[in-house]
Amino acid sequence: MKYISELLQAAASAGRMKLAVASAQEASVLEAVVDAYAAGIAEPILVGDPEAIAAAAAEARGGKGVDISAFEIVPVKDIYASAAKAVELVKTGRAGFLMKGIIDTAPLLKAVLNKETGINAGHLASHVAVMEVPTYHKLLVITDAAINIAPDLPGFIDIINSAVTVSRALGTELPKVAILAAVEKVNAEKMPCTVTAAILTQMNRRGQIKNCLVDGPLALDNAISAESVRIKKIVSDVAGDADILVVPDIEAGNILYKCLLDLAQAKGAGIIMGAAKPVVLTSRADTAETKLASIALAALTGRRAS
Repeated sequence: MKYISELLQAAASAGRMKLAVASAQEASVLEAVVDAYAAGIAEPILVGDPEAIAAAAAEARGGKGVDISAFEIVPVKDIYASAAKAVELVKTGRAGFLMKGIIDTAPLLKAVLNKETGINAGHLASHVAVMEVPTYHKLLVITDAAINIAPDLPGFIDIINSAVTVSRALGTELPKVAILAAVEKVNAEKMPCTVTAAILTQMNRRGQIKNCLVDGPLALDNAISAESVRIKKIVSDVAGDADILVVPDIEAGNILYKCLLDLAQAKGAGIIMGAAKPVVLTSRADTAETKLASIALAALTGRRAS
């Protein structure tokens, strides 16, 4: 895929998937799920305080309101209990994926990753973004720009595997994974992330990281620019044509993600992976298009995980 519109079309073509919204009494979230329902992507189940949900629906669209009469409402007034209930809906199969409402991210993920009552799959939770960048020839997957501050080696393995699941849900069966650094050569003394990148590359070559091609360390230009690869004479199946960019830490990831959105006019979608089903976390600052694309991405990935 090259465009976010293709992602939306693919999700709509698959039909509506049940979506459990935890603490749904938030106007921008209701706007997003109404859009997803109208697009044929999701069928929301709203979990939360019914009165507060009705009030939020009336406040949506700048006071114009949104119609939620077609949606099931599961009444749970306590915010934390609503998270547990929404997770339960996913765990029991009544919903195919989960979305964050007005609750904070930490308690929601705590409910998601609870080993007894949650949908914990034994993997590290990570943020996976899909970006449509005008200057690149296909959709880019970027991870992790939002959750893991400084992953260790096992953490990077989980992060890669989650990103690969997303990329395959988008139709790329053998995604090319670039492990980013500032340089393409290993510098053990001053740049430890280059050592991690080299280890991950070797693990992939030995079959310990599957369903993808991994190479690193690669500087950003080496990962995405065929001309840079030609000039530097880099021999790689990944360089110049990466599907997935794995950043060394949260600072690099967050800067790259926001730089693409705010300076490069990219379009994006983002979900949390690592549990048995994906989780949608949108921000009030996100555009309506980003929110809809994030729901679509989670729906497609959720079907892949089924």
